[in-house]
Amino acid sequence: MKLTANLTLLALSTALLTACSKDDNAVTTQPVQSLTVRDLPADPVSTTASSGTATQPVAATGKYTLYSLRDNKVVANTDSASNKWDIGFRSTAIIINGGAIRSGQGGANVYTGTFDALTAIPTSTTFAQDQSATQLAVPGGSGNGWYNYSSTTNLISAIPGRVLLIRTGDGTKYAKLEILSYYLGAPASPTSTTPSRYFTFRYTYQPSGSTTLN
Repeated sequence: MKLTANLTLLALSTALLTACSKDDNAVTTQPVQSLTVRDLPADPVSTTASSGTATQPVAATGKYTLYSLRDNKVVANTDSASNKWDIGFRSTAIIINGGAIRSGQGGANVYTGTFDALTAIPTSTTFAQDQSATQLAVPGGSGNGWYNYSSTTNLISAIPGRVLLIRTGDGTKYAKLEILSYYLGAPASPTSTTPSRYFTFRYTYQPSGSTTLN
C-alpha cells in the first residue's frame, strides 16, 4: 500500500510540474487591432459652427497632429522628439517618425493595392523616411502620395487603392493605413466650403512585431 501511495504522489507531482512548466512558457498573443479614426484635426483653418452649416475661421498653428497607432491617440507636440508617435498630419502633408530629421526609427511605403486584400507587408517592401521638410517618406503633391487635387472644384480626394504601409516610431511594429476623407464628417460629396484638414482613416496595427496584418 505504501509503494502504491508513493507512486501516486510521484505521478501527481510530475503532472503539476509539467503543468507549471507549460504555463511558464506560454506566450500571450495580442490580437491585431483594426480601427477607424474620424475627423482628426490636421491644423484646420475652419470648423463647423454650432448651428451646423456655416464655417468659422480658426487660426492655423503650423504644427503637425502627432498620432500613436499603438495607443490609438494623439501625442502631444512636446513629445515630438520621442518615439511615442508614428505618424503626423498637417494640411495634406503626412510625416513619419523616422529619418534624418526625426528621433524615431519609423518608415513608410506608399502601396498600390486594396486595403482589405493586403494581409501582410510584402517581403520586397522598402520603407522611406523623412529626410527634410520637403523630402518626406509620403510624397506631397497631387497624384504623388495619398491624394489628388482638382483645380476645377478646389477639392482634395483620397486616391483609391493607395495604402500607407507604416513601420512604427520605435522601429519594431507594422501597420497599414488608408485615408478615407479629408473633410469634416467625411461627407460623400464635399464642397469647397466644407471644413477641410480633418482626416478620417482606417488602419490595422500588428502589436506582435509580425508583418502579418490579419
